[in-house]
Amino acid sequence: MSDKSTAQPDSAQHPTQAFVFEVVTVNNYGEIREQQKHTAQQFIEHLDDETSLEMVEIPRGTFLMGSRAGQGYDDERPQHSVRVPSFLMSKYPITQAQWQAIMKKPLPYRCKGARRPVDRVTWHHAITFCEQLSQKTGRTYRLPSEAEWEYACRAGSMTPFYFGETVTTDLVNYVGEHTYGLAPKGIYRHETTEVGSFPPNAFGLYDMHGNVWEWCADGWHDDYSGAPTNGRVWQGGNTEYRVLRGGCWHDTPELCRSATRLRHKMTEGEDFFGFRVALSQL
Repeated sequence: MSDKSTAQPDSAQHPTQAFVFEVVTVNNYGEIREQQKHTAQQFIEHLDDETSLEMVEIPRGTFLMGSRAGQGYDDERPQHSVRVPSFLMSKYPITQAQWQAIMKKPLPYRCKGARRPVDRVTWHHAITFCEQLSQKTGRTYRLPSEAEWEYACRAGSMTPFYFGETVTTDLVNYVGEHTYGLAPKGIYRHETTEVGSFPPNAFGLYDMHGNVWEWCADGWHDDYSGAPTNGRVWQGGNTEYRVLRGGCWHDTPELCRSATRLRHKMTEGEDFFGFRVALSQL
């Protein structure tokens, strides 16, 4: 369970502000069965006169990482308990406008648009962005650990998606010709969508399922045997490869689950690779 009371930064020095959002849950057929108003805190980082970066407070808590026996893939097991300290994560995947404000030079994006997520990003690109952003702001921005990413994605849920047992293309950008569970077929957009186009999870994070895969800091391990339980980056493993999470517009819904993992070389920047950033503290 999350403990929101422990996740307050020094608001006098770095003021945060509340934002309100609507969280939806679905039944086994993908039909919305509940809608609730939630409130979270965010810190606004101004990158230039026109562009800002919203960093959402994620409360500390303990969760079960991965998939239980009989679900998911072998690399998602063994399911294990992880205690994650409070941190902040960007509300959306890093957008092309945010990239331009920091890096000053665009990438050769497949899907162009200021509010679309950056794509064709290598792990090294993402690390360089974090370094440049840290230099500009004086705060230590970084990629999230894989454990932080899944904890933030689940936002207290234990279902395959933070919406529930299944998902539809009204809620996530994936290949709608494929289905998950009892949900109906949907549409295949063949491209990214602007960030924030779909409902967020209970922490106030958007696009954690689908749209673009997101790089994490961790090197690749074939399963969770010996994984840390403190939420930190798992050192070692096959460091030529890094972890991506979340699925993308070009994947089936199965690959957009909270627990799904992907590995790719650090030098690879596919049409559907992006990232978001994290902060341990303000």
